[in-house]
Amino acid sequence: MKIKRFVAKDMRTALTEVKEFLGPDAIILSNKKVAGGVEIVAAIDPEALPAKAASEIQASAQPAVGARVNIKVDDEAEPAPADSLQALLARQISKQPAAAQAISANKMAAAKTAAATNALFSVANSATVDSERQSSGASALNLSELTRYQEQQAKLMQKQFDAMRNEMSSMKQLLQHQVSGLMWQDLARREPVRALVIEKLLALGLSEPVSDQIACFMPEDISDAEAWDSALELLTGQLSTTNDDIMRRGGVVALVGPTGVGKTTTVAKLAAQFAKRHGADQVALITTDSFRIGAYEQLATFGRIIGCPVKQVKDSEELAMLLNQLQQRKLILIDTAGMSQRDVRLAEKLASLVHNSRVKIKSYLVLSATSQARVMQETVEHFKRIPLAGCIFTKLDECLSLGEIINVAIQNALPVSYLTHGQRVPEDIEMADAKTMVAKAEQLRTSNSSTGYQWYSDAVTRVEGTYA
Repeated sequence: MKIKRFVAKDMRTALTEVKEFLGPDAIILSNKKVAGGVEIVAAIDPEALPAKAASEIQASAQPAVGARVNIKVDDEAEPAPADSLQALLARQISKQPAAAQAISANKMAAAKTAAATNALFSVANSATVDSERQSSGASALNLSELTRYQEQQAKLMQKQFDAMRNEMSSMKQLLQHQVSGLMWQDLARREPVRALVIEKLLALGLSEPVSDQIACFMPEDISDAEAWDSALELLTGQLSTTNDDIMRRGGVVALVGPTGVGKTTTVAKLAAQFAKRHGADQVALITTDSFRIGAYEQLATFGRIIGCPVKQVKDSEELAMLLNQLQQRKLILIDTAGMSQRDVRLAEKLASLVHNSRVKIKSYLVLSATSQARVMQETVEHFKRIPLAGCIFTKLDECLSLGEIINVAIQNALPVSYLTHGQRVPEDIEMADAKTMVAKAEQLRTSNSSTGYQWYSDAVTRVEGTYA
């Protein structure tokens, strides 16, 4: 017997080496793990090989012998030839059931084998499909959870960014407020006269840029009263007027503006003033307001009182034809529809009326003095789409300050034509004068600032009277 020891990194490699060196008939005596891998002790008996080969040859020869024997037996068992046709047919008929049974048995075995194979394949396929479905479902679930997590993280980060932005904005506003306060204190310390003028102009109702611009021209070597008088003179010089051009020149005049500012009443006042100077036959009124209920009837009532014709038009073509018919009149006043300054239809309608007309139309913007400064500024910016010849301020009897309308006129370089201060026709209208407007604004500032201390002064008077 031949014995050999094999050492390899794993069992597969060791068995391969045993097969290569000793052959497939080797016998494994022992195996164990060692430091380098595994150790196998195998052996083989060379003397047993010839006996095994002889047995294999003898075993392989037996089927052949059996076959010969079977053949010989078959030959010996072969029946005698049939002596007639009927005997031959009977012999064949007797053999057919056995052959049919063998064929049917073979078919049944083949069918069972095919069915078993198909069953195995179907089970394997179903298992594969189920595993794929489970894996795809798990992957889709994981993807949706990941997407939901990412969305939550994105929303959380956006909230954090918004909070940080708001905090930075508040810090910026606080710093600006503190810096502006420090700058104002520094200005009041270095240039007290200029600081006083700016403070009074702000109380007048002007904006900071306009107030600072006027205060820049104040010298430091004058008294406070002289500086304020100089500032009012500069403010008067910045304000421009039209010097009663509608009453003097006439022409085709259109009053435009937002709703509720008094355009129709102002048209009636201007028509009455012009009729008093030049006659009612020289005035004509036109309304383009087809939105407000009773707009034409209101203007027609004023026309009957004044004694002038009142017409209504719907588009630019009718307006052009009507202006051609009324061209002998010295003054034609057009009352337009009142809408919000943010309404797109207003700009389209006004642009079509002004630009498509063959006659030159002078447009005047009507603003209420009681409106906020930002509202008036926005209105001017929207109505600047058409050329403006000037502006008319209404409801001066209802306002507490005139600085806002002065500021709007200066900032937009818009001449002031007329001022109205009541509902009476035609008394409550006057030609705009810069000096008068500034004086009225200063009067309102003084009265409002004095009323601010009225409660304190009355309380002091009562206390002094009590302890006297």
